Amino acid sequence: MKKVSIIVPFYNVEEYIERSIRSLVEQSLKDIEIILVNDGSKDGSEEIAINFQKQYPDKIKYLQKENGGLSDARNFALPYATGEYIAFLDSDDYVEEEMYEEMYKTAKMDKADIVECDFLWEYPEETIESKGRNYKNRKDMLLNARVVAWNKLIKRELIEKTGIKFPVGLRYEDVEFFYKLIPYINSISIVKKPFIHYVQRENSISNTQTAKTAEIIEILDRVIEYYKEKNIYENYKEELEYNYARYLLCSSMLRMIMIENKEEREKMTNYAWEKLNKTFPKWKENKYLKEKTLKNRYMLSVNERTLKLYSKLGRIGFIRKKIQRKFA
Repeated sequence: MKKVSIIVPFYNVEEYIERSIRSLVEQSLKDIEIILVNDGSKDGSEEIAINFQKQYPDKIKYLQKENGGLSDARNFALPYATGEYIAFLDSDDYVEEEMYEEMYKTAKMDKADIVECDFLWEYPEETIESKGRNYKNRKDMLLNARVVAWNKLIKRELIEKTGIKFPVGLRYEDVEFFYKLIPYINSISIVKKPFIHYVQRENSISNTQTAKTAEIIEILDRVIEYYKEKNIYENYKEELEYNYARYLLCSSMLRMIMIENKEEREKMTNYAWEKLNKTFPKWKENKYLKEKTLKNRYMLSVNERTLKLYSKLGRIGFIRKKIQRKFA
C-alpha cells in the first residue's frame, strides 16, 4: 500500500499539465502514486501525460475516459487508489517539493483523518497567501473550513466507509463533498505552510460567471437533504442555516452580480434571495449573525432594495475586479 495517492484529472490543459505533473514526480515523499485521469482531452495534454507515465511507470497510473467533468473523473479514479491517504490536485496547479512528505508525517503523528495546508492564489500580477487555522470541532469546520479538496490529505478509509463522492455535473463539487464528510471527521490537522500554487486563469470555470453560478443553491440543498437523511440535521441546523445565508449573500451573490447578461443576472440574484428566505425564513435571527463582524453587518443589510443596488455596483469595472479577486 502506498502512503499517498494523488488523483489528477485533466482536460485540455497542455499549457499547464507538465508543470503540475513534474511537481508531483519530484516529491520528497517517494512512496506515492500519481493517478492521471484523461477526461477526454482533445489537445496535447494526453501525449504529455503518457510520456510521463512511460518515464515513471512505477509511480504513475494513467486512466482514460470520456469527458464527464472534474467530479466524474475524480470518482472514476477513486477505486484505483491504493494509498493510505488520498489527495486531489487540479491539473493547472502545482505543489512544493516537500508538500506530501510533511503532510503525511503530520497525519501519522496526529493520527488525523484529514490534513490540510495553506496555499497561494497565483494571479498574473500578484500572489496572495491563504492562511488557515485550527478548528475547535465539527461545527467550527462547517462554519470556517476551506472546503477545497486539493489542499488536503484524506484518509482513504474515511472515503470508502462513508461512500461519499463528488456530485457529477455541478459546480462547487468540493462544497458538497467536504460538508458531507464533516460529521465523520474525528481529527483534522493543519500544516501552516503554503504548499500549493492555485493558478488563476481568466478562462477557468471558477472565473467565469454564468447562470451556472446559481448551482451553489442545489449543492447546499443536497447537503441539507443529506444531513436530514442521516438524522443529524437538527444538531447542525444553526451552522447549515448560517452557511446557506453566507454563500447566497456573500461569495456566490457577488459572483452572480458579475454575470454579463442583465436579464440573467437579475433573475439569478432574485432567485437566490427568494430561495434563502423560503428555505430559512428566520435566517436573520441566526445566532452566528449576532457576532459583530463586517460580513455579518453586510448580510443583515441585504433586502430587496439593497440587493438591486449591489447588483448595479457589481457591474462597475473597478469594483467588479476587486470583488472577483476577493471572492473568486
